[in-house]
Order: sequence, then C-alpha cells, then structure tokens
Amino acid sequence: MANTQLSHHIFRPIPAVHVSSTKPTTRLPLQFFKNKSLALKADQNSKWAIGLSLVDQSPPKSTVDTERLVGFLYDDLPHLFDDQGIDRTAYDEVVKFRDPITKHDTISGYLFNIALLKTLFKPNFQLHWVKQTGPYEITTRWTMIMKFILLPWKPELVFTGTSVMGINPDTGKFCSHVDFWDSIKKNDYFSQEGLLDVFKQLRIYKTPDLESPKYQILKKTANYEVRKYTPFIVVEANGDKLAGSTGFNDVTGYIFGKNSRSEKIPMTTPVFTQAFDAELSKVSIQVVLPLEKDISSLPDPNQETISLRKVEGGIAAVLKFSGRTNEDIVREKEKALRSSLINDGLKPKTGCLLARYNDPGRTWSFVMRNEVLIWLEEFSLD
Repeated sequence: MANTQLSHHIFRPIPAVHVSSTKPTTRLPLQFFKNKSLALKADQNSKWAIGLSLVDQSPPKSTVDTERLVGFLYDDLPHLFDDQGIDRTAYDEVVKFRDPITKHDTISGYLFNIALLKTLFKPNFQLHWVKQTGPYEITTRWTMIMKFILLPWKPELVFTGTSVMGINPDTGKFCSHVDFWDSIKKNDYFSQEGLLDVFKQLRIYKTPDLESPKYQILKKTANYEVRKYTPFIVVEANGDKLAGSTGFNDVTGYIFGKNSRSEKIPMTTPVFTQAFDAELSKVSIQVVLPLEKDISSLPDPNQETISLRKVEGGIAAVLKFSGRTNEDIVREKEKALRSSLINDGLKPKTGCLLARYNDPGRTWSFVMRNEVLIWLEEFSLD
C-alpha cells in the first residue's frame, strides 16, 4: 500500500454557519443564540444538519484559532493507531464520538475504542485532507485499512469517508467527532447497513504472497473501490479475449529466462488481460515485472510477439469478485462497474482490465481473487 499522502494546504474559514453531525452535537452556550432560529433537516447521508439563521447581528466573536486546529489535525491524526497516539488534551472530556456501529460520549471511551481496534486489527490510517467547513467545524477525509488478525485468513477491511469534528467555542477543543462511511447510505448509529458492510468484508479472498502493483485506496463505495496506481512495467503479448489465456506462455516464458540474457525474473501477481476498445475485442495479456526493475535495464524479449511497456499508473475504479472467470461473467462485471461509475458522475475511459491473482489449477474457485479495472478520466476527493 502506498504511503500516506498528506496535503498541507490550510483552508481559510468560510462565512457560512453550518454545523453537521449524525445527531446534534454538544450545544453551544445559550448566549450565542439570541435572536437566532434553529432549523433541523436530514441530508442524503442521513446526518442531522443544524442551520443557524442570524437576525440583526453578526456571528459572535470567538478566540478559537480554527486555522491552527486544521494544522494540528494534519500533524496529530496520522498518529491515531501508532505508539504515540493522538493528543487527548485537544478534546473535551465529554466528547461525542459516533460512527455507524460505535458510539462513545467521553474521550476515555474514544481512546478505549482506538486501543481495541489496535488489538483486533492492524489498522493503517491514511489522511487525505483537512478542511474548515464551518465556524466551529472541521472535516477530514481518510482511508482506513484493517486486517482482522483473529481470523485464520486475516481478511482486509477497507473503510473510507469523512469525519465532522465540532469545536467547543468556550474551550477551543473538539467536542464531537462523527464519521460518515462512503460505502453506506444510512450512517446514523446504529446502522444495520454499516454492520452488514463489515460482515461482507470478512469473506475469504486468497491473494498470493507475491509482489503486485502498488496502489492507494482513495474511496470505497458499495459497488467499487477507487485506487491510485503508481507506474509499473509489464511484458505483454496479444490475447484473444478478456477471460482467455492466449499468449500467457509467451509472457511467462520471458520471465522464466527466454530473453536476451537468459535472465530469470521473479513472478508477480496479478496477470492482466486488457481490452483497449469499447467492444472489448482488442486484447493483450500482461505480466507485471518487479517494481525495482527499470525498463531500460531489462533484457530484450527473444520473440517478436511480446514487448515491454511502462504503464504510467493513474486512477482506476475496481470491482472485486471471486470464482472462475469466463467471458460472459467478465463482460457482465465490466458493464455493472461502468454503469455505477456513470451513475456516480465519474468519467470511465474506454476499455477495461481483468486482473487474475490466482493459479486456477491450485486455488479453490470460491476464494479466488479477480478484479475488473476501468481507468478514470479524472477524479477528485473534494
């Protein structure tokens, strides 16, 4: 997994007064609400939004340095699951923490929850950005990957989303922390949809202990992941169809020593087949080469039918599935993924890739890891 990439841009406060959370967070002192009306509404994420309509006066002055708190979170949150941990002095003792399946009302309870996750899982927390979204509100976007170490197959659970953090204007400390997951619609506590999402991710996928292209998971929805791939090199040959194996012996022959230097190159995973056209008929089959290899230093292929190519990486949407593949299944998965992307307002490129991670002769079909990937024209986490 690629290292955490943090943005250090500090967003300036915006004038609109808008405090949001799954449920109303700690109330501000009454003296701040003279001549104001409260309007409650539910938005598409099923969270409560508190809109403050001001009459005859400007927002009350506060000594809260929100810009400093944004910078503080950039520095502090990456320590969420390491030995240093987060700075508890930045939080009120009474702080409302909520996510779709967990709630705590004190900083001690929140820290206990963090310690429990560290015991049961191996969390990898990646912070993408931190922004001020209201006079007393900061929002963060993150990815969290957790390996459940108590189960023999150690499933990897992925959650992405935002955290809305309320600030107490009296203390200048955080008084609420509400998480919203990208993978579900009902984020209020207790979310059965959220619990189902957790259980679905406990299923078995067998991924060989081999090197594979590096990527960072930017977003996980109910239907797909969005990943940022770093560049990698492939050896490829012409194929016949997405689920086919024509050309496989040629590309594996190259890494097994059938090259200009008779050099043996370590095997990697997955094996890609890529369709370059809308009809998914123009296909190549590819094996990824070890990441430390440079294309200029690799031996030349012995066969004219195979070639080396650098894949520049980029942003791809990925649909994961198990079982043995055939052309109908792969095309159905590609169609479903493309439809989901268009419905979500994204712009998928022409063609797709099928990634097969397992040896079909040595792996039970129900634990096979297969993926359909579609490169995206553009993508933003804002």
